Amino acid sequence: MKAKHRIVGLVMFMFLTFSFLNAQEYKLLLSESKLTVDGTSNLHDWTIEAKTMSGTAGFTVSGTDITALKNLTFVVEVEQLKSGKKGMDQNTFKALNSSKYKTINYKVTKVLKVAKNTNGTFLIETQGDLTINGVTKKITQNFTAKLIANKIQLTGKQTLNMTHYSVKPPTALLGTIKTGESVTINFSVVYQ
Repeated sequence: MKAKHRIVGLVMFMFLTFSFLNAQEYKLLLSESKLTVDGTSNLHDWTIEAKTMSGTAGFTVSGTDITALKNLTFVVEVEQLKSGKKGMDQNTFKALNSSKYKTINYKVTKVLKVAKNTNGTFLIETQGDLTINGVTKKITQNFTAKLIANKIQLTGKQTLNMTHYSVKPPTALLGTIKTGESVTINFSVVYQ
């Protein structure tokens, strides 16, 4: 009976050790990451870029394969969204209520699928909570993941209607320049 308990204990220990060694925590590497928000107006298209962002992710990697995503968070500082035009930046901060809501957050709540593509990348389908302007909505977010040495690159995009997050599309020049309600977020972020 003691031998049976020892074997069960040894198997459990090996399983836990193996799981621990393969489930790795990664942090967003800002120097190799980029996120832009693209939109339209009645005058011209526009782009703003996130200059500061952070996040963590838990991936399970087996050899050269990503086999699971355990968790993922992503945070953008609102007042670090920059267009290169001070007036536009101020309008963006005002529309996003940055004095009250300092960050935009995405947190994975469910992983729907992790699958290897034929080109060696991985499709990761997730559902999660996106919080903008203090309003949280459930979204589906797909990532294309690429394993590069000890780093994981995630790329993707998401089109959103700003009004769904209680964001009034910014205007300029006494309302003569109006932005569209939809924006597209494009990102390539690296976790290490």
